[in-house]
Amino acid sequence: IVELLLDQGADVNAQGSKYGTALQAAARGNEHGIVEFLLGKGADVNSQAGDYGTALQAAAYRGYREILQLLLDKGADVNAQGGEYGTALQAAARANERETVEFLLGKGADINTQGGEYGTALQAAALCGHQTMVELLIEREQCQCSRLPNYKLRRVPLK
Repeated sequence: IVELLLDQGADVNAQGSKYGTALQAAARGNEHGIVEFLLGKGADVNSQAGDYGTALQAAAYRGYREILQLLLDKGADVNAQGGEYGTALQAAARANERETVEFLLGKGADINTQGGEYGTALQAAALCGHQTMVELLIEREQCQCSRLPNYKLRRVPLK
């Protein structure tokens, strides 16, 4: 269907509502083949749209590390901000995706970046009651627990 639509002139980077772009929807659905196809057709790997912000955030929220690696290999910005979750790391922390958080940190994700509805990855984990995720994050030397919270939350996770 994707190929048919593109053959009929559909814009590979067209933006919609909830899922933003076809690439974001494919990443959220763990559709590896479609993600590869769309990237091959010129889909913007860092396009900002929809609830997830970027395809990387959509894949991170669902814990799809193969999709994450593919997107990163194609130039996705591991610290790109946008959407409800702020960054891919914040999305993974919010979803309590431990292995994905560790993967993203290993790829250079900034643990202290603020943005989105949740502030930082630590604030997202704390707000959602993910104690083991909070512990994982505060054990990181770079984690700054004293950073000001997102103004919407008015909460600071305690160490």
